[in-house]
Amino acid sequence: MHDLRYTADGQPVADFVMNQPDYCEAPHEGVHQIIVGGQNWGSGSSREHAAWAIAGYGVRVVISSSFADIHRNNLLNCFVLPVIVSRDFQQELFDTIAANPQAKVKVDLPNQTVTNLTTAHSEHFDINSYKKHCLLNGFDDIDFLLSNKEKIEEYEEG
Repeated sequence: MHDLRYTADGQPVADFVMNQPDYCEAPHEGVHQIIVGGQNWGSGSSREHAAWAIAGYGVRVVISSSFADIHRNNLLNCFVLPVIVSRDFQQELFDTIAANPQAKVKVDLPNQTVTNLTTAHSEHFDINSYKKHCLLNGFDDIDFLLSNKEKIEEYEEG
């Protein structure tokens, strides 16, 4: 998003949403940055760098009506939760945030729900059970294997 966010001479583009203070509350305990993105979020961003940049910016959730598959998987590998919602709910979130940039959205991974706290509307989202387990426990793929070391060794001995 660099070329959208900054001019050719490196100056911030004033009307780009990530440059507007109203939309960029600093994360604090229990509050994380969330991007509500357009349809087919991450299309053309299959390289890991796109997901690394989002995670490095402090984003922990991206909500969209659809994701490019490779980018969705790269987000998960960077501990960023991609949440797929209906287009109607996505539009409701856009409208809510446009009316109040400080509007809150609650994402509940254990129960797999996302809630617009302004309207109290919620939607369920799907996530692979393995990736859900890893996110809830802070495991990357290696951590997951190490957490099952005893089971693996037991299997190998049998």
